[in-house]
Amino acid sequence: MWISVIKELETAEELTAKNKVLTLNMCVNYGGRAEIVDAAIALGKDVKRGKVKADAITEKIFAQYLYEPTLSDVDLFLRSSGEMRTSNFLPWQSVYAEMVFMDVLWPDVDRRILWRAVEEYSLRQRRFGTT
Repeated sequence: MWISVIKELETAEELTAKNKVLTLNMCVNYGGRAEIVDAAIALGKDVKRGKVKADAITEKIFAQYLYEPTLSDVDLFLRSSGEMRTSNFLPWQSVYAEMVFMDVLWPDVDRRILWRAVEEYSLRQRRFGTT
């Protein structure tokens, strides 16, 4: 089974390699809390080694220790399956994401479903934590 999944992910990556407008992140066997803990451990080791001063740690420095430090923050978080939770998915990167929840299973998400999510997103006024 995993070989099939890996092949599908590789094919998707090849097909979208030249895309410049949209970034679709797919995380397999991923846990957001584990990512944050791993980042904290790695950062702690660098503090102990003297590479980073503890009182100089900022969000930007901490983010450099995440699994994909160049990953942009999430703008649109589409949750399929009718669940109304993020399920431990990208908690650091999605703090200002616009959440769209849809009662459709992931295998059934196609461009029409994605377009509906984008339309809903476009109607929102993004404030990034301000009032």
